[in-house]
Order: sequence, then structure tokens, then C-alpha cells
Amino acid sequence: MRLRQLALSAVVAVAALTSALTTSLAMAQAPVQFFPSLTGRTGAVAPNAAPFANGYADYMKLVNARGGINGVQTLVEECETAYATDRGVECYERLKARHGGATVFQPLSTGITFALMPRLAVDKIPMITSGYGRSDTADGAIFPWVFPLLGHYWIAGDVVLQHIANRSGGWDRLRGKTIAVVYHDSPFGREVLPIINRRAEMHGFTVLALPVPPPGVEQRAIWLQIRQQRPDFVIMQTWGVMTATAIRQAVATGFPRDRMFGTWWSGAEPDLRDIGADARGYSAVMMQHGQARDSEVVRQILAQVHDRGQGTGPRAEVGDVLYMRGVVGAMLAVEGVFRAQERFGRGRHVTGEQARWGYENLNITQARLDQLGFAGVLRGPIVTSCRNHVGTAMMRIHTWNGSGFDWSSDWLQADMNVINRMVTASAESFARDNNITRRTEPGC
Repeated sequence: MRLRQLALSAVVAVAALTSALTTSLAMAQAPVQFFPSLTGRTGAVAPNAAPFANGYADYMKLVNARGGINGVQTLVEECETAYATDRGVECYERLKARHGGATVFQPLSTGITFALMPRLAVDKIPMITSGYGRSDTADGAIFPWVFPLLGHYWIAGDVVLQHIANRSGGWDRLRGKTIAVVYHDSPFGREVLPIINRRAEMHGFTVLALPVPPPGVEQRAIWLQIRQQRPDFVIMQTWGVMTATAIRQAVATGFPRDRMFGTWWSGAEPDLRDIGADARGYSAVMMQHGQARDSEVVRQILAQVHDRGQGTGPRAEVGDVLYMRGVVGAMLAVEGVFRAQERFGRGRHVTGEQARWGYENLNITQARLDQLGFAGVLRGPIVTSCRNHVGTAMMRIHTWNGSGFDWSSDWLQADMNVINRMVTASAESFARDNNITRRTEPGC
């Protein structure tokens, strides 16, 4: 009897081991879709960049909890850049061929974006640059591998100015005014200037350009100049500690916060939370979404990710502005793969080149956004094409109330007649300088 029991136990153990090995092998052979994540969890931008990375990772986990991309599981691997261009390039090279090949990169840095652009066509990997990078990459016929989905800086600048004009009683009321632009002295910061200068030419206001050396913790001279020259409004194209420093200096010099307007990287909770009531009235343009703690997608992330002990960062930040920007970035990355699978095979891994087709042929309807949990967060449709790599130009403004943000505008649409002419002219200039031929195949 004892021998029979031992034999039976051995058979059960072997069967269990065989089953485990079979399951592990099946998991190893199951297709995965790799989404590399270039993070900024350290350095001066960490309070702002870390929530983005957390939201990005959590949404990918939610996608897997929902069943993956038609059964294909997402896989995220991070590489820390600390917002440094050289480290961003190193991360790209390290990750681009891992796990069957990168689907898409989202560098979260204009400097890293500029450095990676020449490599994309060679490696056949697309890049999503929602709200950063070169604005003229909206022209996909010149920049086939770059997708500034939902918005770029010329859209941001145009909508901020539109909001200021609306508050002032119309564009004609800006004639003779002075608008200061406090900006990160880098490609990121300078990218907003062309649309502001163009609008100044059109509407007769003066631009006072005030570059701030990064990281931007010393701005007293800048704000002394603002106090002396007394501009009517201040637009801020800042990031990380630079934003909070600027607002503290505005408080110290007495510049009214309700005449200060940030772009979307200059208007999140880490920028204002510690300043509190003193920052009341400060506003920023949002790339559609703001904080979204009451949204369905946040409820699902809490229930299916955080409540299961799988959350990437602190539960308290889930739904905050920059966390949601990571969630939206992940959603766009995944929806492009869903679209690519419609053409290249449902339930299959898609290559970076195939994913590029998906991003160029998006049609994310409002019904689809609502299905994904983004009702009240995003406004559809988001429709791309060979010539249009943005998909939408609808924005909103939110304003700090002393402890959080409230919407302070209806939906605003950038003037694409002005912006598209700028985009085309700039893209054509880039093409001439770099011997690039505009795509003319069907669809372009």
C-alpha cells in the first residue's frame, strides 16, 4: 500500500510538473505586443513624468484584464531617460528589437523626439508624440513615422490665444497688447513661438519672449522683467519644477494668476498643489482631457488593476491630469494595433511597420471612446490619414480653484486654416533640406 501511494504521488507530481511546463511554454509562445516605455522617474521632471508612466502602464494592464488586443497580451518594459536626450537614444537602441520588436515609442520629450526621428524609417518603428515634438510632423506625407495625435504645440498656442481673445472681447481687442511667453529654453519651449508670432502679426499684439534655462529653479530676473514691462498676459511653455517656480515668482511679484495661461505640460496637479490658494485663477489648455477621477476608465483601472494589487504607482494619483495623459497615450497606442489587426490579421502580433499603418488609418468614434471608458474625457472622432497625423484639434481650458481644476471653457477648436498653412510650409522646408520626397501614393 505504501509503495502504491508513493507511486501515485509521483505520478501526480510529474503530471503537475508537466502541466506547469506546458502552461509556461504556451505562455512563452503566446503572441505579445511590446510597448516600450521611456520614463522620466528621476530628475527635475520626475513629479510630472512619473504619473504619465504609471498611467501608461496601468492602462496596458487594464487592456490585458479585458482580454488583450483580440487575445494578444500587451507587454511594457521601461527604460529611464531622466529627460536626457542621450539617455533617450540609448533606451531606444536597447529596447527597439526586444520582445519581437517595438510597436511604437512615446519618448515624452521633444529633445529625444528630434534625436530619434532619423532612425524611425530605418528601423520601421512609428512614434506617437501627443502634445510634444515638431508641430509640422502633423503632415504625414513628409513625416510618415511620427504621429502627434490629439495635438501639437501650434494647436496649443492657437487655442490659448483664442481663449485670451475670447476673454478680452475678440481678436481685435488684442491689438496694442503685450503678451509675455515664459518658455523652457530648449526645442520644447521654443516650439510654441511660431504660432504666437504668427498671431501677433495677424492681430497686432507684441510678444515678449522670455527663455528660462532648464531646469528653471532660478527665475527672479525673468519675473523682475515682467514686473518692469507689465505685459497684459503671460503664456507659459514650461515643464517640471519650472512651472511651480514661475507661479511662485508670479505670486511674489504680484502678477495676477488669472492673466497667466499654460500649455498642457504646464497645468497639472504637481505644478500647483503645494502653492494652493495662491495659484487660484491660473489656467492651462488641455489636450482634451484634464483630471478624470470620475470617469469609467478610472473606475475600471481601480477595480481591475489596483484592487488586484497590480497598480504601478500610488492609488491616490489615479485620475490626475498627467496620469490620464499616460492612460490616453496607452489607449492611442493600443487602438492603432487594433486597427492594424483589422488589415493584417485579428489576434496576431503586428510589426512596427504594420502598426504605423494602423496609426495612419485611425477612426476612433465617440461610441468607441465611450466603450473604452472615455466618455466625458475625450471627444471623438479621432480620424487620421496620410496627410493628417493629428486626428483632431479640439481642446479645453481648465482653471485652478485653489485645490483642483475646473473646466473654464467650452470645447475650442484651433484655426486649422492658419495652422495647416504653417505646417505645410514648415514640412516642405524640412523636406527640401533633407532630400525627402512627399508621399504621393493613394491616400496621400
